Order: sequence, then C-alpha cells, then structure tokens
Amino acid sequence: MAPPSKRRPGFSRRAQYGLFLSYVVAAGGVILALLLLIVAVIDPRGFNGLKGLALDLTAPVSSAGRGAVRGIGDGIDSVNAYFFAASQNEALRSELAQRRRAAIEAQALRQENRRLKALLGISQRAETAVATGRVVGSTFDSARRLATIDVGGSDGVVIGQPVRSVDGLVGRVVETGRSAARVLLVTDGGNSVPIVLARDGTPAFATGRGDGTIELRTLEVGQSPFRRGDVVFTSGVGGIYPPGIPVARVLKVTRDLTIAQPLADPGKLDFAIVLPAYMPQANAPIAPTAPTAPPPAPAPPRP
Repeated sequence: MAPPSKRRPGFSRRAQYGLFLSYVVAAGGVILALLLLIVAVIDPRGFNGLKGLALDLTAPVSSAGRGAVRGIGDGIDSVNAYFFAASQNEALRSELAQRRRAAIEAQALRQENRRLKALLGISQRAETAVATGRVVGSTFDSARRLATIDVGGSDGVVIGQPVRSVDGLVGRVVETGRSAARVLLVTDGGNSVPIVLARDGTPAFATGRGDGTIELRTLEVGQSPFRRGDVVFTSGVGGIYPPGIPVARVLKVTRDLTIAQPLADPGKLDFAIVLPAYMPQANAPIAPTAPTAPPPAPAPPRP
C-alpha cells in the first residue's frame, strides 16, 4: 500500500489559509465547548444567564425565519386555492344543497308532528271518533268536490258520517270501500251545513259553490249580519254534523251575497278524523203519564 502523501495542499496561499482557519475554528469550538461545560458545572446560574443571552440573540433570527416560512406557506396555499377554486366551490355548493335539503326535511317533520299532535288532542277530546286516516287525494277541477281517505268499512266508516281535520270541518262520507272512503267536501254544491255565527250566534246555512268557496245564507231575509273575517261553526241542527266544529271564515260581503273560505283547505290536508253521525237529543224528556183507573164493573140486573 502506498504511503499517504505528505505534500502540502498546493502552493496557493488561499488554500493554506483556509485550511489553517478551519483548524483554528475547530480548536476554538472545542475550547468554547469545554469552557461552557466548566461554567455549567461550576456556576449553573451564570450558565443559565448565558443561555438566556443566547436565546435573546437568536430569537429575532428565529422570528424572521418563521415569518419567511409562513409567508412561503401562505403563498403556496394561495396558489393551490387559485388552481383548485372550482373544485372547492363545487364541494361547497354540494354541501350547502345537502344542508338545505336537511333543513327542509326537518321543517316538514316539525310541521307534520305539530299536526299529528293536534289530531291526537282532538281524538282524545272526542272519545267517540270512529277512525283517523290520511287524505290520499282530492278533486279541484271537477264539478264535484270530493276527497279520498285511507280508512273504510273495515275501520267502522259508514256513509253519512262527518269528517273533520285539525283546522275545521271537511265534509261527510258519501262512499265507502273496505279500506278507503270518499268524502263530499263542504265546498261541493250539493253539501249544505247548518251553521251559527261565532260572534252573535246567528243561525245560517253554508252551501258549497263548487269553486273552492262557500256561500253563507241566513234564515231570515234582511241585512246580512256577516262581516269580513267572521268565523262560523256547525250548529248541530238537523243532525249529522256535531256542533262547535269550525267551518269557514268570511272573505267577502255584498248586498246579496256572502262568500267564505273553508278553514280546512282540501289542498293542504294531511290527516282527517271520521266522527259518528250526530244525533241531537230532545230538549226535555217527555213526562210519563199516570196510569188510569179501570172502569167500574156494571151493576147486576134487577130481578
């Protein structure tokens, strides 16, 4: 094996000075480390002061370096956001649409729960309710105003029973099947309901006009007692409809005509309650008559 070369690193003074300075720096570093070690062992408090001084001297440099790194990172994020803005906007739109659909579904559930609770309260108050069903269809353009509910003969529904909702009177049953029934709405021209004015108890009749509204007529000829905004209820006269069910609200009053809007809008009905036909009782029971004495026996003939 050839012996290592002992030649100097060239004839360049710069190279020689550089090598000499590297040796001096290395030796100085070793000496400084030894001095720091000795200070740390002999005077720990003074060594902590030196560390604090070093920290104070290096903190601005660290802060500047951190700012530079953060600036570079922000620049990279801005570039990424610029190039990926379309995909991010699409994701945000999709998330917004999902949240909007969820909010609409939650609102619909709250509305349905509110109606179901109201129906439950009516069912609890009306212990003789026959059945509660969902409205599955109704006519709007036909000359006859009818609705279909998903309860029928198997649930105890028969022809002639009144039907109401949370808002008010719907109509009466005119056809029944085993699992469905058809209801003649109060807006039909063939449906006439005895009513009373809630404000003063004036008796009247509510007759459907076939166009989604109701015409109100009093029993006496004269000035109309109705006012815009008045509410009418069933009176119970004549049977079928129990008294006290809201029917309609007055929309328009003229000299010869009073038009009202039914409170139970067929287009917005979800559920309906079938009630038994109302049978009004007599105002006073008939007093029983006293039994009559038997006629006296005929006298025997004289001889």
